[in-house]
Amino acid sequence: MRTYAIGDLQGCAHEARLLIDCIHDDARRHGQTRSRILFVGDLINRGPDSLTALRRMKALTEDNPGRVEALLGNHDLHLIAVAVGAQRTSRSDTLDEILAAPDRDELIQWLRHRPLAMFVDAHLLVHAGVAPQWDAAQTMLLAHEVETVLRGEGWIDFLGAMYGNEPDQWDDSLTGMARLRCIVNALTRMRLCTPDGRMDFLHKESERGPEGSGLVPWFDLPQRRTQDVTVVFGHWSALGLILRPNLVGLDSGCVWGGKLTAVCLDDRSLLQVDCPEYQEHSGKK
Repeated sequence: MRTYAIGDLQGCAHEARLLIDCIHDDARRHGQTRSRILFVGDLINRGPDSLTALRRMKALTEDNPGRVEALLGNHDLHLIAVAVGAQRTSRSDTLDEILAAPDRDELIQWLRHRPLAMFVDAHLLVHAGVAPQWDAAQTMLLAHEVETVLRGEGWIDFLGAMYGNEPDQWDDSLTGMARLRCIVNALTRMRLCTPDGRMDFLHKESERGPEGSGLVPWFDLPQRRTQDVTVVFGHWSALGLILRPNLVGLDSGCVWGGKLTAVCLDDRSLLQVDCPEYQEHSGKK
């Protein structure tokens, strides 16, 4: 079975359908009748058809257990929080159709049971990044800590306390909500870090920090402990597509008039579809 990872959909349901068709065609060309498709999060928001995108992703995972899965991204968590009153919508949100849908509760229930990280064939998949202090095994364990809370009885209280930029650096001694918030921020929000591994959440619109800031992409920190695996991520449209021996960045700005991208993890072959500019591009997500 060939395995494909797909970048941020952000409600671009039509482009997602086209790309999945391309994946099925590619798999058949390689003599495979089935494929595994993994989405790196941000299924919804900002794009034109978040409700259709979410319904299709739910159906795909339920119809193809073990072969289709989707990570939670920051926009997905935002929808869950808005749906239970733990967060307000913003002007750029395109979530009204989901919030008014008759199957809203089923969609939210499905979404909050999605993973925050996956480890597949020596590839570590996350939405945004991995704290430099974590190796792949610890990343999976910490993701599971948050998943357990999000799927448990106290999930609404958790969402109410999830937001905030502190703590901005991982420490194994962190406990309680500070620990959970730091995990969520690394996996779903992180882009730039200071040289000592502190997460910066102020600078979102470029691939590097301002001149003299010392900020660097999280994956370029020399002390990063996941350099022995290939990390696959999305979240950062200003970077565009990244293909390195141990790094795959998949957010090629679909909703901003770029492309929706899939990479076959078996051979690094690339599949893309062009997208209209549904949102005026600023690099900010």
